[in-house]
Amino acid sequence: MLVTTRSRAVKLGAFVAGAALLLSACGGGGGNSAVQTGQAFADCDANPNTCNSAQADQLQDGGDVTYVLEKNVPNWNVVSAEGNVFETGEVTKGILPYTFYATPDLKPVLNKDFVESADVTSTNPQVITYKINPKAVWSDGTPFSADDFIYNWKTQNGKDCKDCAAASTSGYDQVSSVVGSDGGKTVTATFSKPFTDWRQLWSSSGAMYPAHLAAQHGDTTTPAGLAASFKWFGTTVPTWSGGPWKISKFVNNQSVTMVPNDKFWGTKPKLASVIFRVITDATQEPTALQNNEVQAIYPQPQVDLVNQVKNMPNISSYIGLGLQWEHFDLNLKSKALGDKALRQALFTAVNRKDMIAKTVGQFTDKVQPLNNHNFMPQQAGYKDVISSTGQGTGDIEKAKKILTDAGYKINGTQLMDPSGAAIAPLRIRYTVGNQIRQNECELFAQAAAQLGVKVNVSSTDDLGTTTTTGDYDIIVFAWVSSPFVFGGAVQNWTTDQGNNYGKYSNPQVDSLIGQANAETDQTKASDLLNQADQLMANDAYVLPLYQKPTFLAASDKIANLRNNSTLDGPVYNMAEWGIRK
Repeated sequence: MLVTTRSRAVKLGAFVAGAALLLSACGGGGGNSAVQTGQAFADCDANPNTCNSAQADQLQDGGDVTYVLEKNVPNWNVVSAEGNVFETGEVTKGILPYTFYATPDLKPVLNKDFVESADVTSTNPQVITYKINPKAVWSDGTPFSADDFIYNWKTQNGKDCKDCAAASTSGYDQVSSVVGSDGGKTVTATFSKPFTDWRQLWSSSGAMYPAHLAAQHGDTTTPAGLAASFKWFGTTVPTWSGGPWKISKFVNNQSVTMVPNDKFWGTKPKLASVIFRVITDATQEPTALQNNEVQAIYPQPQVDLVNQVKNMPNISSYIGLGLQWEHFDLNLKSKALGDKALRQALFTAVNRKDMIAKTVGQFTDKVQPLNNHNFMPQQAGYKDVISSTGQGTGDIEKAKKILTDAGYKINGTQLMDPSGAAIAPLRIRYTVGNQIRQNECELFAQAAAQLGVKVNVSSTDDLGTTTTTGDYDIIVFAWVSSPFVFGGAVQNWTTDQGNNYGKYSNPQVDSLIGQANAETDQTKASDLLNQADQLMANDAYVLPLYQKPTFLAASDKIANLRNNSTLDGPVYNMAEWGIRK
């Protein structure tokens, strides 16, 4: 699961990214658009996987497309805690190999360019056997092999490399062995206990880095060598590729230029290049689109931004709902927020319906308060675990009662803790340039003020570093998920996991999520996960706000580009993009 600054849990990563075995998606999966303009995306609600299509003979040979990236890429290792950011996932999608990816209907699909098959070949113990595409090679000609699976397993299993700060060890820590055969083209992964979301492993929610290059930057048979290579992948701009694209140029804080990988064995891209242009101020994106400086934007929708794009000629736009969700997170290492009563009171004081009406409700009427931390309403397993807590209702009197029952006192405009000490001001953070997030933070601060708690609002231009270092008391962002709910829950909510930024820990929650993650019966797994989620909701660690709308706007000339409200994003099929003749 990636975290997003358009906000994300990616981080793949919002970069996200985490989350669910194949779950049923109703209502057209990534559909439910409330705004659709132009003709290119007209049938995306009904046909999310095929809308805006064109055959290869209808496309020009060559051409360039510039796509806006809302954040710079400071770390190139998308499976690391720091690099697991949505924008990094977008850029690396075209160069990293992976076993499964998510399509716009929110379902996982096997990436046959990389693996011809991935099958459960035993259930006791659970064994997954992968057959690598024999044509698959890294851009230097080195064939893909079991070594790549083994290296990426070791850096993420939490055992072989304690100093590899992986975004998640979920699932990898349940693999007891990874063995190659058939000259390294068959990979056999054996599990110490079943893993519900086995499709998540080595998938696009993390993807794979080349073992042979890792070995040049550390002895990958030792923990220190694994850590050194893992760090090198984060600090070094990739000149290598294992996908249809390769990076030809990176200008820090400006752009990333991708060109076709001439060593790619599958269908070659039609475009000559895709340029990811870094624009961190979303208000500048419509102008860039109108002036044809960029041809596609994927910002967090803002009222003015959506309205500007609506009236542009030869531009189509689409709003959808999928596996992205907005939330407030608390840092439990913050002295005051270590107390559950204060956390519960703050979340109870927040009025989610009012917040939605004053933010995303300005441009879509489809968004409602979200009442689960793992499942989206389109997914089987969705259950309301929030309403019973009273959180998100804006009930100030109830919030005050929670505090007074716990021994707090409100002295004028200042809340005093049970010892008589004043609650120090708290700091809430959001991504710079995001007006909706800024508004959400200000509304949170206004609610807290009614309880005698001062909350100062400040922005960050590096969400990955801010979250991983815990440089906040409260923060708002969005997780962008894959369809793998159970593995994502481990990644986000269990003790000491990479995406558990606020350091939440509840042994009962850990146990229930662990059971869900090892349960092969989908219904039982969902029930266990919802039991854990109810406990976590009661603990008031994260308040889900709403299923986050995604907004894609692009030139009508670009074919095969479409919304994908998962951590894979619109770039999931970038090799198919082209310019209409």
